[in-house]
Amino acid sequence: MKLIYYDDQSNPSTVPGIYQKLISVDKANILVSGYATVQIAPALPVMIQNNKTFVSLFGLAVNSEFHYDRYFSMIPSGPDPKPAFTAGFFDVAMQQTPKPATVAFASADIEFAHNCVDGARENAKKAGLKTVYDKTYPGNTTDFSPIVRAVQAANPDIFLICSYVADSTGMVQALNEIGYKPKMVGGGMVGLQSPAIKTKLGPMLNGITNYDMWEPAPKLQSADIEAFLKKYQAKAGEAGVDPLGYYLPPFAYAQMQVVAEAVEGTKSLDDAKLADYMRSQTFKTVVGNVKFGKDGEWATSKMLQVQFHGLKDNSLDQFKTADHQAIVAPADYADAKLIYPYEAAKK
Repeated sequence: MKLIYYDDQSNPSTVPGIYQKLISVDKANILVSGYATVQIAPALPVMIQNNKTFVSLFGLAVNSEFHYDRYFSMIPSGPDPKPAFTAGFFDVAMQQTPKPATVAFASADIEFAHNCVDGARENAKKAGLKTVYDKTYPGNTTDFSPIVRAVQAANPDIFLICSYVADSTGMVQALNEIGYKPKMVGGGMVGLQSPAIKTKLGPMLNGITNYDMWEPAPKLQSADIEAFLKKYQAKAGEAGVDPLGYYLPPFAYAQMQVVAEAVEGTKSLDDAKLADYMRSQTFKTVVGNVKFGKDGEWATSKMLQVQFHGLKDNSLDQFKTADHQAIVAPADYADAKLIYPYEAAKK
């Protein structure tokens, strides 16, 4: 099988044209997405127009408006993806004594963050929290100090952030520079899963509680993922990519495991047959068993909330194990209790 790919330059406006070329010019039989909601969202209408089966990677609630029955999502947010993304953050917050009463939201003006904060608002309402700040900032924001100071002035108990990679870095730096310490902070910050960003921020991450997909924790280990990571890490250094491979790589591999099994199971490249098969099967992957449900989302949510603690420097070794990244939610996977309030984990 031949692999055809084009660089979208992380520019969503290039995406529709690329997929139309793959379909019309290259005559690609099977189409999958690259990484991220903002790149997947503009691709989906092209898939729908051409009746193509489409397996995406880490797209949050992309199909929630279209309900396209040939879309399948490789992200563990489950059948109700928007609230599921931050559900663990709120669940563990409401277990604290005294319970938080107020919440602030800051979110980027991009597709992912809109979906993330929509779900977070649902979770906050369900928990009975009063919203004291809720604003969206432009996607090209570089100075996050005014945002953090405005939230500090509103004085919420917990601060929920839905941010993208550069934003997350800037937001963590602003929190530390200003010395703002709500009782709990984080939730939906993309980028804090990356070793490059983890080692850049180091101890500034202490206390932050944020989503993740997989950690090298005993409850999540398996022979399959250990074998995958061993092979991946042996090649990562030379390739100049993520040296640990805990975040994107296993799910990208699982994405293609689903495609491969569907092709083998149907003995076909027909989109209708592939989609029917994907809807009906449970797939054994390196990230565990995957069953697709409503809108092509996972039938069961497996989103994690992880708290950073005890980081002393900026070394990579601190992030090779789960010793400084405790899973605090959901209860089925938790390996530690939340250090609360946030200030206690900064010491």
